[in-house]
Amino acid sequence: MKPDSTRTEELPIYESLIRERGDVVEEARVVAEETQHQLTQALNGHAPVQQEAGTQQ
Repeated sequence: MKPDSTRTEELPIYESLIRERGDVVEEARVVAEETQHQLTQALNGHAPVQQEAGTQQ
């Protein structure tokens, strides 16, 4: 089995999609981490949870 560092070399289609469309997986990870932090703060009573536009309670 080859190391993970060469794995992307074997996936030129994936690399070209990242160049064209952006790294959606990375963006999702960042948003998930931010959301988790915001929810932790809200549950601890440190910060209000901000609603996105168009969302109703």
